[in-house]
Amino acid sequence: MNTEALRAPDAGEQDLIWQAIRTEAAAASREEPVLASYYHAAILNHSTFAAAISFHLANRLDSAAVPAMTVREVILEAMQADSAIGEAMRADIQACRERDAACDKFSTPFLYFKGYQAIQTHRISHWLWQQGRKPLALYLQHQMSQVFGVDIHPGARLGRGIMIDHATGVVVGETAVIGDDVSMLHSVTLGGSGCSGGARHPRIGRGVLISAGAKVLGDVYVGEGAKIAAGSVVLESVPEHTTVAGVPARIVGRPQCESPALDMDHKIE
Repeated sequence: MNTEALRAPDAGEQDLIWQAIRTEAAAASREEPVLASYYHAAILNHSTFAAAISFHLANRLDSAAVPAMTVREVILEAMQADSAIGEAMRADIQACRERDAACDKFSTPFLYFKGYQAIQTHRISHWLWQQGRKPLALYLQHQMSQVFGVDIHPGARLGRGIMIDHATGVVVGETAVIGDDVSMLHSVTLGGSGCSGGARHPRIGRGVLISAGAKVLGDVYVGEGAKIAAGSVVLESVPEHTTVAGVPARIVGRPQCESPALDMDHKIE
């Protein structure tokens, strides 16, 4: 199949994040010649963001049973069908650049952050799930778990501007909903409660910060701008703009800003 024919519409010269990624890759290939071929293969050889991200993700998700070229065609098909996927992918890069002190380039999450790459894999698997192509969606979930150590069910709904820092051990269940501008750390679980069908996983409001190792279980709502302290176990809904901590979690204060996900301050006020 001709992947160029399938590529998603791109903002081209107006795509500032893609321009920044290409500029950084060109500079990096000059600074470190050993990696020049890597930067060219992953970024500089591609004319659009869609072409580059599909190539890079497909090579990470490659297997003997389903080769990279086939995976790439699926990614491009999804991005062509739904332009919001590419927009969300860029918003997630912006989130990493703004919130992670270790991220000083737009190209870094694109190339190296498994949290970013796992989220983008989920965006494709979720599109497949919505199209009724559940076996292929589950296959991508499996590959995501194997390659990145992150397990997000294809049925889960994610907003834009999501950052999962470090990401190892993150688990998100089928009926979970994550709003825009949420930040999570490694070993976070958004898990179910009970074995019946229907809504059984958490709903996370906009701007929420979920610190390392926190577990949110059941059909509970974490209100906009809330903060969940590291290691907490949340079993009940959390009001907006509150900080909860403990096992089980209890309200212990209020965040210092409206969207703690944006300032990444893990202190308990």
